[in-house]
Amino acid sequence: MATVLLPLLLLLGSAVTLLTCAGAGASFPVNVWPKPTSMSWAEPHAAVPVSPSFHIVASSGNPYLASAAERYAKLLFRETYRPIVRPAVNVTAGNALEKLTVAVSDLAAPLQHGVDESYTLEILPTGAATVTAATAWGAMRGLETFSQLSWRAGRGDLLLVAAGVRVEDRPLYPHRGLMLDTGRTYFPVADILRTIDAMAANKMNVFHWHITDSQSFPIVLPSEPSLAEKGAYGEDMRYTVEDVEHIVEFAMSRAVRVVPEIDSPGHTASWAGAYPEAVTCAGKFWLPDGDWNHGLAAEPGSGQLNPLAAKTYEVITNVVNDLTSLFPDGFYHAGADEVTPGCWEADPTIQADLERGATLSQLLERYVSAVHPLVVSRNRTAVYWEDVLLDAAVNVSASAIPPATTVLQSWNNGPNNTKLIVQAGYRAIVSSASFYYLDCGHGDFVGNNSIYDDPNSDFDANGGSWCGPYKTWQRVYDYDIAYGLTPEEAQLVLGGEVAMWTEQVDTTVLDGRVWPRASAMAEALWSGNRDASGRKRYAEATDRLIDWRQRMVGRGVRAEPIQPLWCRTRPGMCNAVQ
Repeated sequence: MATVLLPLLLLLGSAVTLLTCAGAGASFPVNVWPKPTSMSWAEPHAAVPVSPSFHIVASSGNPYLASAAERYAKLLFRETYRPIVRPAVNVTAGNALEKLTVAVSDLAAPLQHGVDESYTLEILPTGAATVTAATAWGAMRGLETFSQLSWRAGRGDLLLVAAGVRVEDRPLYPHRGLMLDTGRTYFPVADILRTIDAMAANKMNVFHWHITDSQSFPIVLPSEPSLAEKGAYGEDMRYTVEDVEHIVEFAMSRAVRVVPEIDSPGHTASWAGAYPEAVTCAGKFWLPDGDWNHGLAAEPGSGQLNPLAAKTYEVITNVVNDLTSLFPDGFYHAGADEVTPGCWEADPTIQADLERGATLSQLLERYVSAVHPLVVSRNRTAVYWEDVLLDAAVNVSASAIPPATTVLQSWNNGPNNTKLIVQAGYRAIVSSASFYYLDCGHGDFVGNNSIYDDPNSDFDANGGSWCGPYKTWQRVYDYDIAYGLTPEEAQLVLGGEVAMWTEQVDTTVLDGRVWPRASAMAEALWSGNRDASGRKRYAEATDRLIDWRQRMVGRGVRAEPIQPLWCRTRPGMCNAVQ
């Protein structure tokens, strides 16, 4: 073994420890993303070679953990990650890492909101390594951390892993998600699987699948097959029951929950092909005379379910029953955002109801009061976009969406709407468009837009789009989702989700739009965005994110670069302030 190590030691020179080591705030020769709650690496920093016979020992009592153990053992040898900056470590000759032992207290704990994801990882210089966790899902987080503490070194292909390391880790927030919209753009199953795999590597745990929208209805439901037959973009752009089962199982093996969303009663133009009698204003131009005050939809694709039509409740009952059968998660996202008054007002039956003294809010409450108990009867917590409560024109009373069975997802007005949600007693998921909308910054997608006649239109704040400014990774990282809340109110914030709406996204650009910006949120919600002194740590995070992005690319994720490599090899020289 000593002769194998000699080229590496010559290459590294004398193994001088260049970086200090003191808990979670320290920098190390090789880092972990997201940064652990607590990590120590004994000085002088050391590493041990990984034995060719290395394996991971985990109980077969949980099939998802067994699958993860096998996957990470293979990943260790398959990965060829070489740090941009050569790690300064002592390589311990004579000791090779033979195995990693995984010990779990409760193998039967289900993957659900609030499950314990804590773990402890210890890698000894003697060549012994252990992951200890309360649940299989926490153990998977530990396996990911272990994988990131390995790298290739030397002139050959020597596989090393950090030694003398102890990690004690747990997330700040139990809900760390990514929303992907497959209603506006269809994504092949392979794209979804790759995205979920990258989420798990970033210790994100909720894949919020916004399956349908006005543009398409791509999921084949056993009780309502005509919705996909008439509403999908094409027969090759549908998700079958088998596809869904595969995605859910794949996610489970990576400790990622899949929360389905079928948005309604708004955003349902794609339902009209199958059930025209249940959809109002379908097929009409979304912005008559270019008048925003009388628009029929928030964007092209007019159509909303009619709360006065009996067919509406027949169909939505089948949809909810099918979705809750296909997706085992305890959350069901029922949408309810952007109900546009003009679309309902254009319907003769609704207009007659309004003339009799009814209001649009009463109409929405009638719909929600029928659907909410249905969702709850399926042993689900109902998740809605904040509009259902906070929209100025069309909203419901709190009695229709009891806080005990309801979670609200905020997206408008930054911390202000989060404050309103928790003050009303609701649990909140934060997806503020000002910080977490990954589609922003690419202009509006509508055509024939006269705003571009003005040569200065791209120089103002919105650049022709309401979400004109691009949300940089620093913007994402820097956001405090409990900003302005009292400690009691902050307890109601479950976590956050970055949102990938797909009016201008398809398979060719998906990875780069999501990563590494989603990684920034992943760390902020796992271990925070501040150092031990309370200062924001985005400057310190830059070099680590460059390294993590490089490792993700090596794993097949086409994440965007954030700096030239020149910056990484000259720490601090690309900062705005020294």
